Amino acid sequence: MALPIINSVATWILKKRIHQIELFLKYPNEVQEELLLSLIRASEQTIIGRQYGFSSIKSYQEFTERVPVSTYEDLEPLIERTRKGEQNVFWNTPIKWFAKSSGTTNAKSKFIPVSTEALENCHYKAGKDLLSLYLNNNEESQLFTGKSLRLGGSKQLYEDNNTFFGDLSAILIDNMPIWAEFSSTPSNKVSLMSEWETKIPAIINETIHENVTSFAGVPSWMLVLMNKTLEATGKSNLLEIWPNLEVYFHGGVSFEPYREQYKKILPNSEFQYYEIYNASEGFFAIQDLNNSSDLLLMLDYGIFYEFIPMDTFGTPEQKTIRLSEVELDKNYAIIITTNAGLWRYMVGDTVRFTSLNPYRIRVSGRTKHHINVFGEELIVENTDKAIAKACKMTNTEVIDYTVAPVFMEGKEKGAHEWMIEFKNDPENIAHFRQVLDDTLQSLNSDYEAKRHNNMTLNPLIINVARTNLFYDWLKEQDKLGGQHKIPRLSNQRNYLEELKSMQHSVST
Repeated sequence: MALPIINSVATWILKKRIHQIELFLKYPNEVQEELLLSLIRASEQTIIGRQYGFSSIKSYQEFTERVPVSTYEDLEPLIERTRKGEQNVFWNTPIKWFAKSSGTTNAKSKFIPVSTEALENCHYKAGKDLLSLYLNNNEESQLFTGKSLRLGGSKQLYEDNNTFFGDLSAILIDNMPIWAEFSSTPSNKVSLMSEWETKIPAIINETIHENVTSFAGVPSWMLVLMNKTLEATGKSNLLEIWPNLEVYFHGGVSFEPYREQYKKILPNSEFQYYEIYNASEGFFAIQDLNNSSDLLLMLDYGIFYEFIPMDTFGTPEQKTIRLSEVELDKNYAIIITTNAGLWRYMVGDTVRFTSLNPYRIRVSGRTKHHINVFGEELIVENTDKAIAKACKMTNTEVIDYTVAPVFMEGKEKGAHEWMIEFKNDPENIAHFRQVLDDTLQSLNSDYEAKRHNNMTLNPLIINVARTNLFYDWLKEQDKLGGQHKIPRLSNQRNYLEELKSMQHSVST
């Protein structure tokens, strides 16, 4: 079948899903309530279902009264039982896949259960929906005349009990139907290589001669791959290698600090960027409009959503609300109940709603990755936007950054200390610092109040990181590539102190 015909048929099939999406757009709260009860009914005879009396739960109110909000640590004993072969613990169908989560740089790994239902009705369904929404908005797309360049993780076997664990991307690749490999590059064999520094040249060798029309992956690591591809080929931009590139599907970290760098290596004003919001625990939201930063919350993936307003988070007044109760522009921690047996599970992300009809969100940060030592309530969304503006105003580019507090000592006021690795250093670091500080104050009134006349916070401190500092730091912790991320903000200084101790060591 000729490629244009394949493109037309695939586009027609995918766009049929738009009508189903319109159903939860029209009846969002009803879809969510029905979903919750179906998850409860399915799990009545599991160990956790019997513990909380699922068989007699008939309403959301009863559900919240009986089932507590949980963290990974709360669920870990049950998850470990399943990893060792016991089934029907927290979900009623067999679970043999576990996504090894590295959403933070904590040494302790999380093993998130992935059921067959989660694979089919959440992750794979979301992949199709991403394409459906993109194609619905871009009628002239030739996406399926070429391949998608994917950047994923690695796979390992949990040997004793015939259960498997690895990065979520590796699980998805390993379970995909055979025909799916024909529309993707590199091959499954290369995609699942575990050693990052061997994997990069292998990906380049396999993909530079393909007709790549899209790529998908985490912006920070994809940028490393793209720059190394340009070095290897001697080309000045990606369109010289892949002239039919039309869209980049990205997620995992904020795109803002990297946007201008991508524009330089993709010099085409028609090129599209589509953001997704997924995690090991599930696929949550998709950009549904061209040139938008808002993500449509997907409500029929087997995930029931609840939210904790961040102004009460971690306090005795902490409360949990359902989707129908959220408000615009407030920060919320996400709580999910899923078709893989996560019950009222705290993901660790924070979001804010930009629209209530339909429900659209932006990811604003992490419940643990913020700075609130002095009442400044600084979140990742603030710092990412401020970094992007400072780069634009000073004609520079940032590779990575992290921020930590400088604690008050005696009469000495506090401050925020930054470690920033620049691709090209700003000509005037003092000007960069001023723009960064001014932008943060314009974005965050609490920060502005603490900075007013240096009342509580002294001017921010910037350490200019040596080349490859963040890369070497991740390498030392065996966290190169794939889904691993630099913690942007912390209320403690341990990340920053580790980086400062490596600052003058030789990059290898």
